[in-house]
Amino acid sequence: MRLLLSAFAPELGPLAEAPPLGWEVATVGVGAVSAAAATAALVTDRWPELVVFVGTCGRYDERLSLFDCLWATEAVATSVEELRGGAYRPKIERRRWPATLPGALPGHAVAVPPAITSTREGAALLASLAPVEHLELTGVFEACRLAGVPCGAALVVVNDVGPQAQAQWLANHEEGSRRLVARLKETGFFAAG
Repeated sequence: MRLLLSAFAPELGPLAEAPPLGWEVATVGVGAVSAAAATAALVTDRWPELVVFVGTCGRYDERLSLFDCLWATEAVATSVEELRGGAYRPKIERRRWPATLPGALPGHAVAVPPAITSTREGAALLASLAPVEHLELTGVFEACRLAGVPCGAALVVVNDVGPQAQAQWLANHEEGSRRLVARLKETGFFAAG
């Protein structure tokens, strides 16, 4: 069995009601902490052969277009305050989690701040690490790493990071999720393996 996760059911698009053969679907909640705890519980309960997270993300700049679909090559824990120099992480704290599954979509690093970035200044700082931001991936990737379960993530860009992000996300997240699922089906991703 393979496990397909999202933060909440609408981001699974049509897969919420009709998962691909051999896949189970589940939601893990919003934010890295909730995602880590829920993923750990799901993995230890079901012991899937692999885990794939699907969801939406916001773009920091024009490197990607709205509705572009991508494979997260790594999740990078970060914050605007770290990049400003007002905070730091202990050297022994893990900061980067690579995907352990190959993707069928173009690959990009994904920044994972503790909260949604709402300023253009913050977006410009975080753009030095990745083209997009997402809230759950470090939690999902760490839970899978600790359990020894291969994992990856497919995301779709649905908003610009900054002051209008919430309005754009509300307008675009359902359509983006449908497009992401369609793109993964086109690549044969769900039939692979």
